[in-house]
Amino acid sequence: MQLKQRKLNLNLLDENTKEIFLYEINNHLLMDDKPSEYFNSIVDLPIFKKHPFSMLYNLRNAEQSPVHHPEGNVWNHTMLVIDHAAKEKRKSKNEKIFMWAALLHDIGKPDTTENRKGKITSYDHEKVGAVLAKEFLKEFTQDDKFVGKVTALIRWHMQILHVVKINQFADISTMKEETDINEVALLGYCDRLGRKNCDVAKEKQNIAVFLKKCRDFK
Repeated sequence: MQLKQRKLNLNLLDENTKEIFLYEINNHLLMDDKPSEYFNSIVDLPIFKKHPFSMLYNLRNAEQSPVHHPEGNVWNHTMLVIDHAAKEKRKSKNEKIFMWAALLHDIGKPDTTENRKGKITSYDHEKVGAVLAKEFLKEFTQDDKFVGKVTALIRWHMQILHVVKINQFADISTMKEETDINEVALLGYCDRLGRKNCDVAKEKQNIAVFLKKCRDFK
């Protein structure tokens, strides 16, 4: 996808102009200091409730554990994440891949969120999210390499938690085959900061532990 400077009448968008809408989104992701301001301004547009943009709109309906996500639903969380990602994107090897992964990283949560006896969970949302992110991006681009790198980051963004805790879901070997651990770490850092009252020092320490374990893995 190439960046295009286009001025749109957002209220007149329809299915025939959704590709132009995609470029508009792309521009704001890469150029804005706080992309959330743009996304919050368009989320209630009629086109945002139609496929594939509805995949993002549905984030508003996916609740999260108030213990781990005091900021509220997945949309609120995602908006915080993309704003942090905008601050950190220059550390990425590919800003476009990184920012799209930040926007779509939890796209699998609406389909996986359950209330289990009062506990809100979204098990395997990263796996489901990788599939849905591919479906979303394929609406607009045939760049398989771009799509593959975005979806790989989404697929593995939860590995920081698993690797640091050394639990049964950690899979450093496959992750290193499919994506870049430094990009996973950067996305994961923004993901963790995308919540209210986070402990920044602790999150930085967890990222350091994750990277060391991955680099030491044989």
